[in-house]
Amino acid sequence: MNLKTNTGIAAILLMAWILISAHGCTKNRPSAPSADGYTEHVYTPLYASGFRILGAKGLESTILEVTDPWQGADSVVRRLFISRNGEQAPHDGIMSAITFPARRVVCMSSSHVALLDASGAIDRIVGVSGLDYISNPRIQAGRDTIGDVGFDGNLNYELLLSLRPDIVLIYGVNGASPMENKLDELGIPYMYIGEYLEQSPLGRAEWMIALGEIAGTRKEAEKAFAVIPEEYNRIRDTEWTDTPTVMLNTPYGDSWFMPSTDSYTAALIKDAGGRYVYSGNNSGQSLPVDMETAAILTAQSQIWLTGSQATTIEGLHSSTPKIRFSGMAYNNTADLWESGVACPHIILKDLAAIFHPDSTAGINDTAATLRYYYLLH
Repeated sequence: MNLKTNTGIAAILLMAWILISAHGCTKNRPSAPSADGYTEHVYTPLYASGFRILGAKGLESTILEVTDPWQGADSVVRRLFISRNGEQAPHDGIMSAITFPARRVVCMSSSHVALLDASGAIDRIVGVSGLDYISNPRIQAGRDTIGDVGFDGNLNYELLLSLRPDIVLIYGVNGASPMENKLDELGIPYMYIGEYLEQSPLGRAEWMIALGEIAGTRKEAEKAFAVIPEEYNRIRDTEWTDTPTVMLNTPYGDSWFMPSTDSYTAALIKDAGGRYVYSGNNSGQSLPVDMETAAILTAQSQIWLTGSQATTIEGLHSSTPKIRFSGMAYNNTADLWESGVACPHIILKDLAAIFHPDSTAGINDTAATLRYYYLLH
């Protein structure tokens, strides 16, 4: 038999060995199930309604499933596949896939920064939207190394791509994020974080566990979250001797927007032993009232949480010239809407101290010790 024949036989034997080996590997490796096959409940939230973490029998990978991730969404589901040990993503039902854990994260909302911080993964952030408007001290300390990708409508995708993100955390307002198509085009994984839609203050904070799953710090996030309901519920369950009426917000243009009675802010007021003064909106979203109605509601209130630009009572009256308020007016710090999302127990403590300054329930902080609010003088 000549050399050419021997070479041909060797090639045939080698190919047969490769096919047998490949068949053996395929046989031993579980095939990727459909996304609907992920039915094991890895984490089911106690308070949040917008996410859950799912697994599949015999596999270590998980799916972060987010439902109705923007206002007005109806039965909309977005799923992120988080691959472990090289396991393959399902062939259907997946919006994006990442390899566990995400080490380079871009946040399109300051609340995402706070939730990652609370989950022990602040060091994973390589980019943000609006760096100058973020309060987190570690982000500000590292601003020379953290990219500011800009805002919707004026995003710097070239910078975003240069950051080499493992994932971009996005959000929708009244529909899908306009970033979706471009991120798909660039091949950058992304996921909706819809914590702001939660009406429960504890539900918003619980999203730190979803972000912990993405960043590989879920156990730390679960531990951090566990203490929050304990303190929150302790304050909420206090029996108050009075229930002050509370007004919210200041004019925006010619309208005064008032939250729904089942809103996040209304829940905090109720749980802190106050009574939200406006009962005319149960729509689930903020709606405008005219200035005359706002003036009547303000006159009926003992506490006014203004949410305004004013830093003094004189400045408040200048912005609302038809209203002279005789009660106690407070403004909030900008950080209320950032770190506050992960600290509802501290917000509640502030409000309880404002509503019940003479309380003996262990929360009678003076104005100097409030974390998220300050009295307008």
